[in-house]
Amino acid sequence: MTLPPRPAEVPGIPPGNVALVVNGGLMRGMRAHDRMLQAGAVFLREVTTAPRYRLWSIADRFPGMLHAPAGGAAIGAELYAVPRAGFAGIVESEPDGLCVGRVLLSDGTAPLGVLAEPRLVEGRTEITAHGGWRAYVLAQGIPQA
Repeated sequence: MTLPPRPAEVPGIPPGNVALVVNGGLMRGMRAHDRMLQAGAVFLREVTTAPRYRLWSIADRFPGMLHAPAGGAAIGAELYAVPRAGFAGIVESEPDGLCVGRVLLSDGTAPLGVLAEPRLVEGRTEITAHGGWRAYVLAQGIPQA
């Protein structure tokens, strides 16, 4: 069996840092963004995933994003450079059911990103049509402070 080629890495990430895509509470202006700042993460830019993902609201506290073999959409997110020393702290403080995996972006790169385990989204409200967590919380009036 031949494996598909590995997606391109994100250019411009400083040595000693990990490229990390976040799509929920860790984004700027959201309730858990201070964890990114405490870890020394540096915002690089807003990004959009390739149209291969679906998004759910987990009790309106945070989103759960899954890769969708079919019927996926592009999801808005943010890209950060995170010092390796702070990366583990970010991941360890994520809610149960969130994990880290490769997220394919619209530019063809595939940095690490926050994803959900399938069990987390069972019975939850799908919010893919909003195009991202920020748009969803604004539309629903969900406070983020």
